[in-house]
Amino acid sequence: MNRALLPALFAMIASLLPSPLLLADDKTADIKVMSFNVRYGTAKDGDNHWDKRKDFLADTVKAFGPDLLGTQETLGFQRDFLAEKLTGYEFMGLGRDDGKEKGEMMAIYWKKDRFEKTDGGHFWLSETPEKAGSKSWDTSLPRMATWVRLKDKTGGKPILWVNTHFDHIGKVARVESAKLIRARLATLGKDCSLIVTGDFNSGEGSDPYKALFDLRDKAESPVLDSYRIAHPKREPNEGTTTPFKPGPNKGSRIDWIGVSRDWKVAASSIDYTERDGRTPSDHFPVTAVIRR
Repeated sequence: MNRALLPALFAMIASLLPSPLLLADDKTADIKVMSFNVRYGTAKDGDNHWDKRKDFLADTVKAFGPDLLGTQETLGFQRDFLAEKLTGYEFMGLGRDDGKEKGEMMAIYWKKDRFEKTDGGHFWLSETPEKAGSKSWDTSLPRMATWVRLKDKTGGKPILWVNTHFDHIGKVARVESAKLIRARLATLGKDCSLIVTGDFNSGEGSDPYKALFDLRDKAESPVLDSYRIAHPKREPNEGTTTPFKPGPNKGSRIDWIGVSRDWKVAASSIDYTERDGRTPSDHFPVTAVIRR
């Protein structure tokens, strides 16, 4: 063989091998997930108004560096602000009131160098889930979910990710919403690894929590509570809402990250980031680090 051709031959062979950065057992294959109710930007919050905390909120997200970020109560200008600040992400999000730009959004962001979107969409938490702005049961406002199916460039099964926000008043609506999410995971997420993020306006052990995570009709739930996997012992100060004041509180843990059983939960936390005695939102962001 002509020795002059050897470098080119080796280069060709190397190009056919998987990159070390994309090996499934490499730590770079971990997925960092964040769920964050950002508080709607037109609220009359005085010193905690969106304009005074938006950079802090973006800094909080960047400090964790999520591969997947699910937000709630996101208005169009907030969606766009985060999209501008969070470079390297693709995103989806439309208004719950009309399926366009009106109303709060369940905006989602994913790192485009890690994931490729293969499908995505939205549905409403109602008896007519394909109808934009629809309401059912005792819900006070239109509620919805945004979903995306992603190809993980590190390999492994595709990922179905659903991000949602349950009603804050309707007790029946929250249970029925959990049932609907669970059913959609089974249909949209066939042959996928599953992730669910959201503000569920329900505490651990509540009927909506059980409807999503517990045994139902003799069938296991497709997802488990990542926080409880990482922290098996329930503690008194696990609340995820805050009146813009830092530190753990005794409220309910109403923000959850659910994952299917094929994920290993390496870490999960409630992010108590504060600056000058204030938090970036009236919810603490919740996070999880998962791996195959």
